[in-house]
Amino acid sequence: MTPQPQTTALTEARRRRADRARQVADVLRHQVLGGAFGGGALPGESMLCRDYAASRNTVREALGLLAAEGLVERLPGVGTLVVSAKYGHGLNRLAGLAETLREHGEITNEVRTLTVIRPPAVVARRLRVPDGEQVVYLERVRSLNGVPVSLDLTYLPQDIGVPLLGEDLAHRDVFVLIEELTGQSLGHADVSVEAVNADPHCAALLDVTDRAALLMVERVTHLADGRPVDLEWIRFRGDRLTLQTQLRRTTPSALTSPHDPRSRAG
Repeated sequence: MTPQPQTTALTEARRRRADRARQVADVLRHQVLGGAFGGGALPGESMLCRDYAASRNTVREALGLLAAEGLVERLPGVGTLVVSAKYGHGLNRLAGLAETLREHGEITNEVRTLTVIRPPAVVARRLRVPDGEQVVYLERVRSLNGVPVSLDLTYLPQDIGVPLLGEDLAHRDVFVLIEELTGQSLGHADVSVEAVNADPHCAALLDVTDRAALLMVERVTHLADGRPVDLEWIRFRGDRLTLQTQLRRTTPSALTSPHDPRSRAG
């Protein structure tokens, strides 16, 4: 059945409005996360329409997107209010969570598991642990000012992890403890990030809905001498943390040969 011209035109108009609403929502999200509105109200719809040269329906759709993310709440007769803070977590510096977010409040850790285990083969390989050697496994729910922000699953070589068993892991970063124990500074970390959904167990621990958006960070941290000493899988709440870094462009000629067709790609 061939779509009627009127139906096609209506569908196209809705698509354009949805596209525009996402553009407006992206800019508003940046402002909300940057504290432009503090903990108060966003400008009224009329002002937003004027500022963004957008229709009222487009602005309302954009605000609806932010409300669905949990950043704002729309109250009849009151307006649109910022209801949750989101914090930047830099990726350009190797630091523990308490070090990274100290300006925003106190990080506390609920230690759910702390034990010595026989590691899966992939863990042993990443930590360069000899066959048959055990590791220390640490699982924590980490909270900022009492609000859960991450679930951390950490594996440590036995000579690093066992001395930490008696430490105050509820209030101290593992990174700092490792440096104190070894007398060495941490050198670098290999990091990968992907988007995942919260399973029911993880959702309950982080106080989010089932299938909520999470940021999964896999990180292998090395001492300054290159030895891997900390393997982690960290699930960050997507509605509480934003991963941030600064990238610098390398001169294209340093990346490819001038005869390589990739050097001409846009």
